[in-house]
Amino acid sequence: CSSDLAKVAARLQVTQLPQVIAGPEAAATVAASDCDVVLNGITGAAGLMPTVAALTAGHQLALANKESLVIGGRAVTSLASADQIVPVDSEHSALAQCLRSGTKSEVRKLVLTASGGPFRNATRAQLESVTPEQALNHPTWSMGPVVTINSATMFNKGLEIIEAHLLFDIPFEQIDVVVHPQSVVHSMVEFVDGSTIAQASPPDMHLPIALGLGWPDRVANSGNACDWSMTSQWTFEPVNDELFPAVQLAKRVGQFAGTAPAVMNGANEIAVAAFLAGRLTYLGIIELVQNVVEQHMVHGFIADEQLTIDDVVTASSWAMNQAAKILEQRTA
Repeated sequence: CSSDLAKVAARLQVTQLPQVIAGPEAAATVAASDCDVVLNGITGAAGLMPTVAALTAGHQLALANKESLVIGGRAVTSLASADQIVPVDSEHSALAQCLRSGTKSEVRKLVLTASGGPFRNATRAQLESVTPEQALNHPTWSMGPVVTINSATMFNKGLEIIEAHLLFDIPFEQIDVVVHPQSVVHSMVEFVDGSTIAQASPPDMHLPIALGLGWPDRVANSGNACDWSMTSQWTFEPVNDELFPAVQLAKRVGQFAGTAPAVMNGANEIAVAAFLAGRLTYLGIIELVQNVVEQHMVHGFIADEQLTIDDVVTASSWAMNQAAKILEQRTA
């Protein structure tokens, strides 16, 4: 009760009790409160309104919730001032660091690296019987279930392509993905003179989080460095589009822009939950997402020029409901 809290506060010589906020708008309320930096690490579309709140309040936003930027698109970036959004995803943190080596006009290509997940050497036939347990067994990163499944399908990398386009204003034609199983090189920038600058560090989030909080300054000893006294080997290989159609799907959706990315992400959130619950096959995840996106492009698509945050929220909700409806019809 409040009297007990007051007694505890008195004993601890606390002059102000903490404020407890709950409910669907709690995260956005916190993001808008007085602070220096907001770190948004929420998973999925639920991170959209906290991102909007932080930007509207004028706070620097350390963004790990890529979905809020991807689904919000220009409706979100229009709220941000120059350098207000600092990427925390390791790939985009790497790109931001590499881009310090040249001007935008000198950039030829952004190269996002991907681990390839647990199925990079699989065949299409083998993927037909993948279980949630197998998909959750990521070889290099320890993440939550949704992000881990998104990594297994490489849907996560598709989102990151759109995120890179929005963060750095680089055309989709100049954004590539390469599979790098060791996850030490987090991303690269190729410049017009043929030089490629890469950012390398062990697969750990301490460094990009610290950089996001301290940007543009580095935080000393925030992460581990590569051990150059040990023999190691870094390999790179192209993405197998037959195994991972999510990458090209995301590129197309990103070029449509408008409400399309919100629909793609919303459908994926339902599809991943269904897969984890045993109601959808692994290959069915991206098939369901593509189905919902195609329906939306025929009925209900809103282009960038008219896009609002309300449109994004509505499109995301529609996609989730439509994906759930399709699943129900398949199991009826």
